[in-house]
Amino acid sequence: MAGMKIEIRARLKRQVFVLDLSLNLPGGVTCLYGPSGSGKTTLLQVVAGLIPCPDARIVVAGQTWQNGKYQLPTHKRRLGYVFQQPRLFPHLSVAGNIRYAQKRAKGAHCPIDLEELIDLLDIRRLLPAPITHLSGGEAQRVAIARALAAAPQLLLLDEPLASLDRRRRREVLGYLETLTTRLAIPLLYVTHERDEAARLADTLVLLENGRITAQGDVAALFSRIDLPPAREPDAATVLEATITHQDAHWGLSKLECDQLNLYVSMLDALVGARVRIGIAARDVSLTLHRAEDSSILNQIAVEVVKVEPLPAGKHEHSAGQALAQLRAGDNYLLARLTAKSAHRLGLKPGLRVIAQIKSVALLG
Repeated sequence: MAGMKIEIRARLKRQVFVLDLSLNLPGGVTCLYGPSGSGKTTLLQVVAGLIPCPDARIVVAGQTWQNGKYQLPTHKRRLGYVFQQPRLFPHLSVAGNIRYAQKRAKGAHCPIDLEELIDLLDIRRLLPAPITHLSGGEAQRVAIARALAAAPQLLLLDEPLASLDRRRRREVLGYLETLTTRLAIPLLYVTHERDEAARLADTLVLLENGRITAQGDVAALFSRIDLPPAREPDAATVLEATITHQDAHWGLSKLECDQLNLYVSMLDALVGARVRIGIAARDVSLTLHRAEDSSILNQIAVEVVKVEPLPAGKHEHSAGQALAQLRAGDNYLLARLTAKSAHRLGLKPGLRVIAQIKSVALLG
């Protein structure tokens, strides 16, 4: 995606914050991650030209969409926009909505074969259906298809799963994950949900009060204890691993990630396949010596990098808690434990300990 780079510089005063940032993105999936009111949606609307922003520069795939007072109108920007609500045309069928987007493309090349897109999103059986007959998850999948059928150079998704219940949210997230591996255009994806960022992001941008607090690889940022995501109750690290062995006798798959080897329940994939996994900080316990009589299979030798107390009251149940950042080769883990346990173990930077990993989640 060398030719799919995105340059964004914007400064815009809002009621509760000032959007002031500069981004140079490599393509792929960029997740704009942060709490409500941090400026994520405002940034997306500036990129789309939906909010006037005289102090902005936006360049997508070498084409200048905005530079100061020069501003390409929204309808001339080759973008697809998926909102929290599907915003489909109720008087048209599913097929009619997609055909409308194709006409808007005016012959431009779609970033994915349309027939493949319909199958990836599992909407072929829905094509003749009226929009009013769709479930929330179905409607959002159709909205994604319509946005891509317009042959965009950039796809913007503004919390597209926020209006769905938990089951449908997981369902659509799975379709999105599969779809993003097939697209030849960059995506800007707004979310404040950790699992969405963990599963989809190539690049993570953390926003707070209209400013960037950090940006970079999702695995690196989620493992930094100086950043807000590590201090959330569901804090977890993200790792890319390779399946190196399938043990049918014990029903286990062996995963390797640099110097980190893990066993998980057998995965339905071939040896050599790459997978993305998550390890929650609350599922990592520490001990000074390897326990040979433990039921925990994954016991990893690690080095303590940092130990910090969690501020009381910042999150529920954070009083008396500590957070440790651990290194295993080039990989980092987080462990959440009581401050008393951290003191009893004598945790400090440089100390070698054993991380007992109670659970590993497959992301996707």
